[in-house]
Amino acid sequence: MPAPKRKPAAAAPSAPVANTRASKLEKLGLRTDIDLVLHLPLRYEDETEVVAIQQAGMMGASVAQVEGVVTACDIQYRPRRQLVVTIADDSGQLVMRFLNFYGSQTKQLAVGTRVRARGEIRHGFFGAEVVHPNYKVVLEGAPLPDVLTPVYPAGEGLSQIFLRKAIADAMHNIEWRDTLSPAQLAAQQLMPFENAVRLLHNPPPEVDEHALEDRSHPAWVRMKFDELLAQQLSLKRAQVARRAKNARALSVVGKLSAAFLNTLPFTLTKAQQRVVAEISADLRASFPMQRLLQGDVGSGKTVVAALASAQAIDSGYQAVLMAPTEILADQHFRKIAAWMEPLGVRVAWLTGSLKKKEKLAAQAMIESGEAQLVIGTHALIQDSVQFAKLGLVIVDEQHRFGVGQRLALRNKTVSENGGNDSIPNTAAAAAVPHQLMMSATPIPRTLAMTYYADLEISVIDELPPGRTPIVTRAVDQSRRDEVIARVHAAVQDGRQAYWVCPLIEESEALQLQTATETYAMLVEALPDLRIGLVHGRLKQAEKQEVMDAFSAGACHVLVATTVIEVGVDVPNASLMVIEHAERFGLSQLHQLRGRVGRGSAASVCLLLYQSPLGYIAKQRLMTMRETTDGFEIARRDLEIRGPGEFLGARQSGQAMLRFADLATDQWLVDRARDLAHALLQDPTPANQATVSTHLARWLGGREDFLKV
Repeated sequence: MPAPKRKPAAAAPSAPVANTRASKLEKLGLRTDIDLVLHLPLRYEDETEVVAIQQAGMMGASVAQVEGVVTACDIQYRPRRQLVVTIADDSGQLVMRFLNFYGSQTKQLAVGTRVRARGEIRHGFFGAEVVHPNYKVVLEGAPLPDVLTPVYPAGEGLSQIFLRKAIADAMHNIEWRDTLSPAQLAAQQLMPFENAVRLLHNPPPEVDEHALEDRSHPAWVRMKFDELLAQQLSLKRAQVARRAKNARALSVVGKLSAAFLNTLPFTLTKAQQRVVAEISADLRASFPMQRLLQGDVGSGKTVVAALASAQAIDSGYQAVLMAPTEILADQHFRKIAAWMEPLGVRVAWLTGSLKKKEKLAAQAMIESGEAQLVIGTHALIQDSVQFAKLGLVIVDEQHRFGVGQRLALRNKTVSENGGNDSIPNTAAAAAVPHQLMMSATPIPRTLAMTYYADLEISVIDELPPGRTPIVTRAVDQSRRDEVIARVHAAVQDGRQAYWVCPLIEESEALQLQTATETYAMLVEALPDLRIGLVHGRLKQAEKQEVMDAFSAGACHVLVATTVIEVGVDVPNASLMVIEHAERFGLSQLHQLRGRVGRGSAASVCLLLYQSPLGYIAKQRLMTMRETTDGFEIARRDLEIRGPGEFLGARQSGQAMLRFADLATDQWLVDRARDLAHALLQDPTPANQATVSTHLARWLGGREDFLKV
């Protein structure tokens, strides 16, 4: 039995209005009746009771609903243009003040009109008053609602009245089919779907309002469970579908891999050896690898990526590494090419800043298969780039790329078997490259279980020997002179320093110390030092010139914006100053701090902040002072920012949870995962139809976002 079609949302009476409202609904993601039904309230207002105006005025700055007749309605101009309406009942009078209003409201609120108003009633200079109340014109004796009034998330031009009507119509239109059986509901101790939805849209007055507000009410629990179940079902189905696809078995760990390991001037850590073995085993499979390699700043992910590439090349295929910025891509290229090219590997470099002739030459090498390893930026996903025998895709800092970008690179497959007689042409044509994603932003276990259930995860949880711990201090801006003296002393000791700023040039909105100002200030304060400046608006060649000078030690202090957040590796740099540290997120602060501590010298990170600090900023700086453990920082970052912000919803394309909260609902994640597994194990048509219905209800065709 196929999943029922999603009915489009009901149209409003007139075509122009319907079109306008439909487009506004669509901006909220509300395209069908079930979308509207699952557009659940943000909060509720209690309009089930009216209190006397005198009583409301004595309640002291609390929200109340009153009813009275308009006795005066005037537009006043002191201190600014405003509409002032007075209503009265038998106990007293109340002033309703509107600072923003339409001219038609003077007619709507004419003297003699009966009005029911709700808002925060305060005792003003002229008695009780309320600013911008919610109100409606009523007839005498009009009945009060017998349920709490829902307040929905709304976009511009969508009134609560319209949304309530649209949602009520949608609830009348849909088929109320529960996707969980009575036995499953009993086992999970869940409310029936229809009962839960109806209660959330129209809760009775006696409902536990606190449970509704903190979303612990059984009706909310059902919604959160269903949402998590849909996500887990989708991810597990994606995993099954991936394992059914063909991939080239990169089974040879041969001469190149052995020679590469032998030429390394260091020994891999046990953690690196473990993840190399995990990745190598995946690459031998005939279905595509989908593995996330997590490793803290400086843990040695690049070496692991190079070894995976060597296995692909040993097996007769190409590998590609894509990075989000030219600085990071260039760091990878320089390091990996220095390892690989002496071993006879042809490494191609492709970025948007290359001249046309250089681009064409690189593209020709890639298409012919002459380039065995390709490193670059977004330029790699252009239509003009074609691979001859692509076997492995590596994406660094994967959360910085959109879903479409990652899919585009993964889909650059070949249509010939490249001389591999063990793979029929038809299978080779449909083959999908293996994919390795790397991230220096550790993903907490809860988040990994929820958003990356389709991925195998490898973790490098050990730093290479010889790394010195980084001491972190928070310093008020008023002590800037001491910080400058600290920079000078570090350079006198033969070390180098970074000074990171959040903006390139002065902004009226954010009066922050900028990179250009800081550069000028340091040049004046430290005339005996060579100071460089790098930011996102410089041409790539100019950026590279400054970076090369800093890497070579010809530049003592590098003033930069966050373009140096990842990928910069200068072991002699032992001091990091972060200007306006309170403006950065925890993940960014941790990444920036990871640019130092890469050599044997003791390293220091100074977090310059502007007083006074807000609560969240204090929490961030305290976390940075207390720990250098990326996983602990990631856990606290998740607590502070929530999963949507943490993952970067726009960049990652992950479908964020609307209702479930990973900080409090972990127990539901575990249950949803287990039930999803059980449901997918039952191949009966009726069960599979139920699974499809559940996914259609909650994801509505957005499953692709969960597959990359």
